[in-house]
Amino acid sequence: MEKIGTLLAALLLTTSIYAQQAFKLKVSGEVGTPLELSLQDLTKLPRKNAALTDRDGKVHQYTGVPVYAILQKAGVTLGGELRGANLSKYLLVKCADGYEVLLSLAEIDNSFTDREVILADTIEQQPLEATKGPLRLVVPGEKKPARSCFQVIELVVGYGKD
Repeated sequence: MEKIGTLLAALLLTTSIYAQQAFKLKVSGEVGTPLELSLQDLTKLPRKNAALTDRDGKVHQYTGVPVYAILQKAGVTLGGELRGANLSKYLLVKCADGYEVLLSLAEIDNSFTDREVILADTIEQQPLEATKGPLRLVVPGEKKPARSCFQVIELVVGYGKD
């Protein structure tokens, strides 16, 4: 029986490692360059820390890639170009369980706000648990963590005039 438990644990670990290696974050919609980024690709982008008070009332420290940097890489309208009609553009964040979160691009753009929205892959310097990761959107400074969603799989940029 002990051998079966050991084999099962090894199988689960192997499956988890494979799933992370196969993972691709999709960036689509109103972008100059649609992307599919692996976890390895994300490690090559700038990293930031963000504090978030979870539902448990505790403040946790997350580390990950600023969403702004990912959108820049995809050629999204940001910075000086984010004015006029472009201010109606938004980011729809899709999660593996079907949960979706909406943010305006101005909420992410560092020329509009000092808040750093990140796509985290670690909490307290440890990888996110499988049920929360491999990526979590962290929107600091909000009274409720409802937009700080788990298991992010896709970022879709849209245009409010559609």
